[in-house]
Order: sequence, then C-alpha cells, then structure tokens
Amino acid sequence: MGAVDCHCHLAAPEFEGDIECVLEEARKSKLLALVAVAEHSGDFEKIIHLSERYSGFVFGCLGIHPIQSSPTGQERSVTLQDLDEALPLIELYKDHLLAIGEVGLDFTPRIASTEEQKEGQRQVLIKQIQLAKQLDLPLNVHSRSAGRPTINLLKEQGAEKVLLHAFDGKPSVAIAGVQAGYFFSIPPSIIRSEQKQKLVKQLPLESICLETDSPALGPEKQVRNEPKNIFIAAEYIAKIKGISVEDVLHKTTQNALKVFPKLKSILQK
Repeated sequence: MGAVDCHCHLAAPEFEGDIECVLEEARKSKLLALVAVAEHSGDFEKIIHLSERYSGFVFGCLGIHPIQSSPTGQERSVTLQDLDEALPLIELYKDHLLAIGEVGLDFTPRIASTEEQKEGQRQVLIKQIQLAKQLDLPLNVHSRSAGRPTINLLKEQGAEKVLLHAFDGKPSVAIAGVQAGYFFSIPPSIIRSEQKQKLVKQLPLESICLETDSPALGPEKQVRNEPKNIFIAAEYIAKIKGISVEDVLHKTTQNALKVFPKLKSILQK
C-alpha cells in the first residue's frame, strides 16, 4: 500500500545534484504522489519542470512563503512586493497547479518581531487565500509560531480546502482547524518530537495526512530528509493510535484526495 507526500521541497538546493535518484527511490518505496511546494518565485520553474517531467507522480504548488531571503542571504519577513513579483508566474502556470503553497504566517521572533512585519505577512496570506479561491485550488499552509492566528485568518477569509503542514501549536488550537474541516500533515520528525506526538494523539485520523517536508524534518536532526521516509511517519502514527500501518496509509491517502481533489483522477484510475 502506498502513500502521498503532501508537502515536500523538491526544488531545494539540497536535491540539486541527485533529484532523479531521490524520485526513483520514492517510486520504489511505493509512494503514489509527491506534492512539491514552492517558497519563492525562484522555485517556480523548477517545480513546474519536475511536475511535467514526472507527470502523474510529482504535483506542483506555487506560492510565496512568509519567510524570504534578502540579497545578503539573510532571512526576512515577506512583503507584498515579493508576492506582486510572483503573481504573473502563478497566473502563467495556474492550469498546472495542484494547490497554492507554501503560504502562511511565521511569527518566529527573529523573523517577525514587529506588528508591521506580522501585518505584512497577513496581507500576503490574505491575497493568496483569495487567489486560491479564485482559481478553486486548495492551500498548503505554514504556521510556525502562529498556529492560532493562521487558523483564525483562514477561517475569516473563508478558506475551505486547507492542509496545515508540520503544525507546531497546541492540540487544543489544532482542534479549531479540525472543526473548520482542515487537514494536518505529519512529518517523519514525529519520532523525535514530543509536540507532534501529542498532536497526533489528539487529532482524529480523519484529519491527518502524511508529509516529509524534505529536505527538512527527517527522522534524524541535521540529516537530509527524503520522500521515501514518509513511511516512518505512518509507522509512528500507527503506534500512537494503536492501529495497523495499512489503516494509516489507507486513511491518510483518502484524506490527501479530499484536500487535493486533482489527485483523484491520477490515483483512482
């Protein structure tokens, strides 16, 4: 039985030298589909190229992440200008997209310490929620140190098909997302994250998807993560829930089809 990796960064520099091998390993391990997200407009063409080259296996999402890089390489909070520069490309590739992502809020103090920075992120997210609604696409969402504000904003803006990836908030905050019909994807780092373990304990299986966030959030810290590690997350979820790995794989795949309807035509042939 296979799995869907609902959130991975195949355009990351860490994969530049051997992306073909990484994808071949993913296929061999019985992955059904990989949902590749962008962080900035520099990722867009790589992701579209991969989704065309590996059609029916790699599915692209384009969006602007709340953290961007300055010309010196330092991380900074996103601005509307970043989004404005990216919108023409999203428009160009809109028919190729599975979802808009990776979008969201990141209120980590070193990124967003002022109300102005946080408001800038909110405005960028609102515009991307509106874009997703306009294109009838789901949202692939980041919410580090901003779980409650992200869920509240998504609800306020009427977002319906939402995947919250690697959610780092309290289970009680996540439940508000569950009540809104949102899904939560769990990475292999669950094996070393007490917070993720508590989250999975509280979340209903009906709201859980699998992800790797490759090359980050792997089973080992500081070691490059790959999509084939998705099954580590599935095994740990099964252990916490006291059910079989097959049940986890079946249900999380069904959930992935609910949040990303365009996968249905491919996976249910």
